[in-house]
Amino acid sequence: MNIHEYQAKQLLARHGVAVPAGEPCKTVDEARAAATKLFAAGHALAVIKSQIHAGGRGKGTFKHGFQGGVKLAKSVDEAVNFADNMLGKVLVTKQTGP
Repeated sequence: MNIHEYQAKQLLARHGVAVPAGEPCKTVDEARAAATKLFAAGHALAVIKSQIHAGGRGKGTFKHGFQGGVKLAKSVDEAVNFADNMLGKVLVTKQTGP
């Protein structure tokens, strides 16, 4: 079965397994709303992750030059910037190849 991390978390949560708070986002506006919600709930960081079917996301590089598909945001603005640099962009890792 090939599913993204967020899909696995949703599946586990439906079966009573504790998973970290988070929301999959398809737009920058959705990312802004999710980050705002997390920080308002008292979280110190928001983790922004590119969703691809390959390992090495954290060390990958987007084709437009942005480094890393896993980022720790310390503010809503930082989360929005990371999301803007990831959403709809192509991430290249050792497993994906060029």
